[in-house]
Amino acid sequence: MTQLPGLLDTEAIRKDFPILDRQIHDGKKVVYLDNAATSQKPRQVLDALNAYYERHNANVHRGVHVLAEEATALYEGARDKVAAFINAPSRDEVIFTKNASESLNLVANMLGWADEPYRVDRETEIVITEMEHHSNIVPWQLLAQRTGAKLRWFGITDDGRLDLSNIDEIITEQTKIVSFTLVSNIMGTINPVETIVRRAQEVGALVCIDASQAAPHMVLDVQALQADFVAFTGHKMCGPTGIGVLWGRQELLEDLPPFLGGGEMIETVSMHSSTYAPAPHKFEAGTPPIAQAVGLGAAVDYLTSIGMDKIAAHEHAITEYAVQRLLEVPDLRIVGPSTAEDRGATISFTLGDIHPHDVGQVLDEQGIAVRVGHHCARPVCLRYGIPATTRASFYLYSTPGEVDALVEGLEHVRNFFG
Repeated sequence: MTQLPGLLDTEAIRKDFPILDRQIHDGKKVVYLDNAATSQKPRQVLDALNAYYERHNANVHRGVHVLAEEATALYEGARDKVAAFINAPSRDEVIFTKNASESLNLVANMLGWADEPYRVDRETEIVITEMEHHSNIVPWQLLAQRTGAKLRWFGITDDGRLDLSNIDEIITEQTKIVSFTLVSNIMGTINPVETIVRRAQEVGALVCIDASQAAPHMVLDVQALQADFVAFTGHKMCGPTGIGVLWGRQELLEDLPPFLGGGEMIETVSMHSSTYAPAPHKFEAGTPPIAQAVGLGAAVDYLTSIGMDKIAAHEHAITEYAVQRLLEVPDLRIVGPSTAEDRGATISFTLGDIHPHDVGQVLDEQGIAVRVGHHCARPVCLRYGIPATTRASFYLYSTPGEVDALVEGLEHVRNFFG
């Protein structure tokens, strides 16, 4: 077995994830390399979800009976855990949504409806990048179409980095919001936050960071990022689906208008007008994702018990090994950075003229789960003139043996297609 420095005790960790013992296709053990799409869930999270539904299920807030009080304590306790996990100055800055897409849409709509000085209109500009997930492109396109604002973006270099050579021309005095991914979901590129934030602050623009591919894999400190908003999702970080997070600076959350109206988010309601509850409840209309928040809290506990710095070191070692091994495969081209420096644990590639969907299907027959397609980042594929990629993505339970299995599987793909 290949030994690498900095690895976690994956043998012990994998025992927490029941699905990793599953066998498919005539007894082949699952090699799960699709973590950028969603992570697997440890028993600790599954147990927390079951315990909530079996013993504490009730709607939160306002109820005076025992179950309602317990459910509320669990739900708000999850908010405390997330706030500590991301080093938020206040728990009231943590808004629960259903996913990162909803979090980003929330920011876009708040700015579209806001009064000055935050309002986005035909006199202003929105800046994104060419490597964004569609969830950080489409909401801003919709906002630009609705308000008349101009949408601008940074391009990508040949080696998968952001081209910031014209940063002063892209982020200007007309820029109201700069929204970009911390880690690319298709190429794994880790972007230079400090450089972008510094320029945005020079012109007085707000900064929104999509941390969906960062929160599961590295220490996420919203104060250190110096952004105004940070969005991420629970299901990529060992939590359940249906739960996302938007962190925002408290003074902004106090000033900006809500997006959804209904129960929970109000203070008083009459037939003539309404007043709104303070943040975060102002942005959490209706019955929230209670069980999902409880599950996310359990996931935060699990990741914290291992240590995000240790998880990052483990993934860096695995990624470095994977890049090295993949570059040994004839006709394989890595799309994005071809070294392990300044990149996350996601690697996209093409294999000669073999279509990625064919690569994925042949790998699946060997029990190897990867993702194929444009990964909701079609502009990246257009930039490099390719229809799609095969994407392997790793996590805290990934092993060097799984990297070897992938490389062997790719040799089988090459042989299969001659």
